[in-house]
Amino acid sequence: MKLKRFALEGRSVFLYASDAPEILFLQPVDAHDAELLDRQLDAMRGCPLPFALAAFEIADWNRELSPWKAPPVFGREAFGGDAEETLGFLTNRLLPDLFSRLSPPEDTPLCLGGYSLAGLFALWAAMRTDRFCGVAAASPSVWFPGWIDYVKAHPLLAHRVYLSLGDREERARNPVMATVGDRIREQYELLRQDHIVTLEWNPGNHFQDSEKRSARAFCWIADQQN
Repeated sequence: MKLKRFALEGRSVFLYASDAPEILFLQPVDAHDAELLDRQLDAMRGCPLPFALAAFEIADWNRELSPWKAPPVFGREAFGGDAEETLGFLTNRLLPDLFSRLSPPEDTPLCLGGYSLAGLFALWAAMRTDRFCGVAAASPSVWFPGWIDYVKAHPLLAHRVYLSLGDREERARNPVMATVGDRIREQYELLRQDHIVTLEWNPGNHFQDSEKRSARAFCWIADQQN
């Protein structure tokens, strides 16, 4: 699988593609995630469908991926609430560019996924558009202020949803982030009646094996397409 790196509206895009992909994975990444993409691709070798993975750069994580403004939860950096702008880039600029480059069938399934706040963004985006067949949310930041109330009021339009969490994440010292276990259980229960959904518990805290967890998330979605 070859890597093509290109810039689109000032963002770096890392594109890995099979010759005839049958599913397209989309993933927001920061600099650290980008460094782990080769390892993530190695972990995706057993994926049941030939795929393309387009990872697009996020320069300001807390601003570009947060669905609404919120005060700082850790450190001093608040959440800027610019996820709508990021989703616009994804749907209006990146997807047309990818379809032009790859020339897949128009009905090729699309899966949006990511790790941490990118996983939350993927869940939120699937409530804003029906473009995605699945959401691959690895250790998503469902502790985000106001998240569960939003979930209760907005249906998730993707039919297949992968959720995961490290089994030590809810032991965080930060009282807001320590709610993540309860919140992801709520998220799962809200989805399980009407969606194909799984919740996987991984060993370790939030900072362990992010590339392997992301790989499992995307491959699970691909497996549900069969």
